[in-house]
Parts: sequence; structure tokens; C-alpha cells
Amino acid sequence: MTCYSAIGVAGAGAWGTALANAAARAGRRVVLWTVFPDHAQDMIRTRENKMFLPGVPIAPDIEITADLAVLAETSAILMVVPTGALREVSANLAARLRPGTPLVACAKGIERGTDRFVTEIVAEAAPSAIPAILSGPSFATDVAAGLPTAVTVASVDEAVAAGLAEAMGSASFRLYHSTDVRGVEIGGAAKNVLAIAVGIAHGRKFGASAAAALTTRGFAELRRFGLAYGARPETLAGLSGLGDLILTCGGPQSRNFSLGFRLGSGEPLPAPGSGPLAEGFFTAPVLVGMAAKAGIEMPIAAAVDAVLAGRLGLDEAITGLLTRPQKAEIG
Repeated sequence: MTCYSAIGVAGAGAWGTALANAAARAGRRVVLWTVFPDHAQDMIRTRENKMFLPGVPIAPDIEITADLAVLAETSAILMVVPTGALREVSANLAARLRPGTPLVACAKGIERGTDRFVTEIVAEAAPSAIPAILSGPSFATDVAAGLPTAVTVASVDEAVAAGLAEAMGSASFRLYHSTDVRGVEIGGAAKNVLAIAVGIAHGRKFGASAAAALTTRGFAELRRFGLAYGARPETLAGLSGLGDLILTCGGPQSRNFSLGFRLGSGEPLPAPGSGPLAEGFFTAPVLVGMAAKAGIEMPIAAAVDAVLAGRLGLDEAITGLLTRPQKAEIG
């Protein structure tokens, strides 16, 4: 098993900062990279990420930098940037990397325009690296504070996945390893779109029963999509699939739930760049388009996409879901 003694973290948002703290807690040397030199200097000075994770100290041994060359010297790098930025950051790193360095995608989405999953983006942008993915039911504030959390790390090379799990794991941050990269990717991407639907239901005050129904039927959609695109059933029912769906649909700590809640409460869509990123907003049209290509029914995801795109009002979308033909519950 490969030992990854130095962990790089590309992206100093809330989740990147939390993962940097988790890696430091596991006893690794950690480099946290941000694209903004001023942001790096502020974090170095205050030992806190006031912009994205205020009130949580950054572990004292974490090296903070805005220099990609310093990041590239680590033995494995967590790519904690949004899906839309993953290709650019991976490509910028590519020439600086030692061949065989794992680049671990921590984004939960599918690339618009290409329909590429996150490890496919990494493989294309940095061909000498080993693509991997980390995903599961986890909030940044919980992980940063050292509260008990379990996630999945996957690579087609089982030894790489096991080595990453060993390098990052601690008593409070448990990693299960897998070779089902596609299953982990699909669970993380699809659950964000479905959580927007559950948030809408809460915003409309439909009650806990409606939210439970949407979560359960949403999982059926996630599972159908996953099986069509090569995921294993046990992965979809595990931490990175059902587990992450349950967490993301559970309340306002989730950005995607919160976006849905605001819409359900009658607020307009926020202007681009006006708040934290909700990946489900960008993933919805890609997910629905890929489902259509594969002949998969995803009515909840399709309704979310139509509302976000302005093709349907909320009342029309809800009526459309409620008046679908009754059928046997077969998944």
C-alpha cells in the first residue's frame, strides 16, 4: 500500500479547509492552496478562513500558499474546487506533478457541455495523474471541528484507494475505500439536484411526509441513473449515494436544500456569484439530459431542472408531479 505522507488541498473554501484540518488530524503534512494571494496571506495571519469557514481554527501545522508549485510537491492532492473549475485547475497542475500522483476530485457534479464525470475531467486534464474521488455525507463545519464523519474514497486502483483512506483516516474521520468510481461520482452529483426538490417542499410547508416521499422517490431516480451508467447497487445504497442524499435533504446546512427552500418560500433565484455555490443548480440540466439519452425517467430531477431554467413555475411543476399516473412501486 502506498503511503501518502503529504496531502495537498487545492481550494480553500469551507470544504477544502475542513479536509485540510482532517488530514492534519490524521498526522499528515498538509499544504492548503488558494488561487488568491490575499486570501492566503489573511489565513496565514489569522490561522482562520474568515471568508468561508469563520470561527474554525486552521490547524497550526498546515502550510498555506497561493503557489501551485508548492502544492504540486505533495504526494496526493485533494481537488476541492467546483466542478466548473476542475478542468482548469487540474490542467494548470499537470505540468508540475510527479507522474502517478493521485488527484482526488472532491466536487459533486457533472461537467456541462461534455457530460464528463469528475474523474474523467481529471484524467483528460492531467493525464499523468491517477484520478480518484472522495464523497459522502459530510458537512464542512462537522469535519473541520473533528465531529465523527464517514465518507468514501474511490479509485480504479484499489491500492491507491486504500492508501488514501489510510492517509486521511482518523478516529473522527473514517474513510471506506472502493473501486466503484462511477457509483461514487453519480451519488454525489445526483443527490444535489434531488435535495433542491426536498428544500422546495419544506419551503412550501408541505410537511415531513412529503419530504420523506421525495427523498425516497428521489433515491429511486438516483439508483436508476446510476445503474444505467455502470454504478454498483451497493455503492448507490452506501455512504456516497443514499447516505449523502439523506444528509443533503435534511436541512439548511445543505446549500442545495437551502436553494430549494428559498424558491419554495417564494424568493427568486439568487444572482450568479451572490452567495455560496449550489452545485445542483449547474448539475440539473446535465443530469436530466444524460437521463434522457439513456431512456431513464427522472421526474423529480426534471421538475427541478424546469423550475431552475424558468420553463415551469413552482405550482405547475408540483401539479405535474402530483398528477403523474399511479403505478406499482418497483424502483
